[in-house]
Amino acid sequence: MPTHAYNLLDEPWIPVRWRPDAPRPADGELPDRIGLREVLERSADITGLAVPVPPAHSALLRILYALTARVTGLDEAGPGDWGERRQQSLEDGHLPPRGVDSYLARYRDRFFLYAPDGGRPWMQDPRLAAQCDAGNTAGVNKLIVTRPAGNNHAWFRHGSDTAPDLPTAPEAVLNLLVWHYYGPSGRCSAREVNGAKTASATAGPLRTALSYHPEGNTLLETLLAGLTPPETTVRRTEDRCPWEWDDLPDPDAAPPVPSGPCSRLTACSQHAVLLVPDERDPGLVREAFITWAYRTGRIPRDDNYLIWQISQQGNRYPRPADSRRALWRDLDALLMNHPAGASQPQQPKVFDTAYEVSEDLRVRALGFEQEGQAKDTQFVDGSTPPVLGYIEDLAPRTAPAVARMRQLGEMYGYRLERAVRRAWTTYMDDAKADAETWEAEAGARYWPQAEAEFWARFRALDRTGQSLDVGFDPAATRAAFLRLAEQAFDAVTASVTRTLRGAKAVSTARLELYGGRRKKKKTP
Repeated sequence: MPTHAYNLLDEPWIPVRWRPDAPRPADGELPDRIGLREVLERSADITGLAVPVPPAHSALLRILYALTARVTGLDEAGPGDWGERRQQSLEDGHLPPRGVDSYLARYRDRFFLYAPDGGRPWMQDPRLAAQCDAGNTAGVNKLIVTRPAGNNHAWFRHGSDTAPDLPTAPEAVLNLLVWHYYGPSGRCSAREVNGAKTASATAGPLRTALSYHPEGNTLLETLLAGLTPPETTVRRTEDRCPWEWDDLPDPDAAPPVPSGPCSRLTACSQHAVLLVPDERDPGLVREAFITWAYRTGRIPRDDNYLIWQISQQGNRYPRPADSRRALWRDLDALLMNHPAGASQPQQPKVFDTAYEVSEDLRVRALGFEQEGQAKDTQFVDGSTPPVLGYIEDLAPRTAPAVARMRQLGEMYGYRLERAVRRAWTTYMDDAKADAETWEAEAGARYWPQAEAEFWARFRALDRTGQSLDVGFDPAATRAAFLRLAEQAFDAVTASVTRTLRGAKAVSTARLELYGGRRKKKKTP
């Protein structure tokens, strides 16, 4: 296959899950992977994406949101009511075929994975071949985020930078997207522009953040629910995706500021990447250039799929991805317009209108627990049952109950942590004794059961408005979470209660589960 023939509109690179009743071809087998064109054309036959890497899943959804907005005409506010036009696409049961055909035909040349002879490869910068040192590239092990590279430890697989296993084109494309959205700050491959060589990059727009997406029973519902109404001033001729640019941006100039939803979804990368195909098999990637996209400045960080909150210093930042934090603990911030909390969390804007597509939408959380620079810790991927019917605008009475259940669940989790820590330090007679082992075991026992308790009580809430208390019993809920904390505490500390010192330490620390020893009021 010649390199110029690998077009992402047609080549099968996106893993999907098909609906059981999806029409099958003559041979009876539906493909595991399909191209962008078929994803858009058959979105109603697809349950969802099957991307195994959560940050790649998150990035690909943003690409598909932008394409969906383009082919439906929902990239601009008018003509007519935006919500009604979106609803029409849902009622049609498919994205408009004419819109899909005309848009993809117009930009077909910009979706080639490789573009020799001066072309524009998709989401890449061909200038890197001349501006970077071909003898000192990042390499394919650096490109694939699950691989060890350089002097890093090998956790899941062994590899060598001198003789790496070449990734397939589908694997390389998904990791290309991870770099654009979640790439680190700090030192990267050197790039020389206008006689000046530098090797420092700014972090990607989603680095460290957890991304929340409404999810329907079909990919069509998911994509339509993921769109947000554009401002009335947005014009598609200005609000462009990278593959729509007439010219590549100037690396020496300040990065262009996104002017609408499509550019915010796709054109906020701070990294420049170029993939090099294997000469013998264009289905494999032999080399990768990864470097900075703009020498100075940073694209304003804004995204409609993040929970934004305020730091103690008054700075706005997205809620970070935390692999130890279950999704139910964020639920009130997703369903309520103004959830309680010192950090003043702001509901992701996408949930302002997502429920109009369906009240049975779930929430999918996708992210990458990582630091601003090089350290990556763990992927984050979580999903709720259908919850959008409980959003505050639809069921205002349930909102305080959801918030209170979350608060109680977290309160007893924190009390449990303090209790086992105090039990250990008292038993060891050392205030600085490391109680991490006990804390981890207690958390492993408590949080999964607390999550199950939360969802059981959540499903019992009445959102019809017929019950004034929406079926929420604060006392019973408090008692249920306390019981789980007590059980975890007893299990973790049981090994030391056979001695008098241990029994006394555990008995004293147990008070933390109930709020700790009350301080006596000073008499005047």
